[in-house]
Amino acid sequence: MPPKKVKSTIHQRKAESERLKQQQRKRRLLWFSTVGVLLVLIIIVLSLDLKPVVKAAEFDYASLPVLGSEDAPVKVVEFGDFKCPSCKIANETIKPQLNSEYIEQGDVAFYFINLPFLAADSTTAALAVQSVYHQNAEVYWDYFDAIFTHQGEESEEWATADFLVELAKDINLPVDYDLLRQDIENKTYQSEVAEQYNKATELNVQSTPTFYINGIKYHGQLGNYTVFKQAVEEALEQSK
Repeated sequence: MPPKKVKSTIHQRKAESERLKQQQRKRRLLWFSTVGVLLVLIIIVLSLDLKPVVKAAEFDYASLPVLGSEDAPVKVVEFGDFKCPSCKIANETIKPQLNSEYIEQGDVAFYFINLPFLAADSTTAALAVQSVYHQNAEVYWDYFDAIFTHQGEESEEWATADFLVELAKDINLPVDYDLLRQDIENKTYQSEVAEQYNKATELNVQSTPTFYINGIKYHGQLGNYTVFKQAVEEALEQSK
């Protein structure tokens, strides 16, 4: 091969080798850049508080009995049955402390929705409290607490019209006792009780007590006020 052709061939090979090296450098640079961007994105995603978005349940608060200020930033709703032993425990552990620490300070409003599913007299008790609520809303919670205080055995039919009227008399509840009996026996507020029951069905509430805090279902321990308080504190912080 003539010397000029040899030199030309060597030059072409060097040029081709240099071109391949440049392509490799570009590929490595592109690879490292891509990996770098992905690492940055991963760090950003991991640093975010990616909690699932839960849609808050809506309640007609104005139609429900309320303990505390209706303007409170945190609204706690309980679905309960007056024959439910766990509801009695919650009423003696959670509600009193919630009242002294948050309700009286105007930070929490407490609401109750009847979910009478344990027995026929669960509905009887619900009819009674609705009657008292409509007669004198200010003493509703006195009657509410009295029923739980004098709760009978779950397996027995104790929440009768006679029992519920006599209980109102025993605690000197300032209501019309004859009207209370009539409202129970005539099922005056059956439609309201049914509407509250249907709300539980709509939200798939299957046990009592079930609590909602600002529309979000509470999944903590029912007998542990410390855990419940933490949920309330979180709701207060979010309301700010």
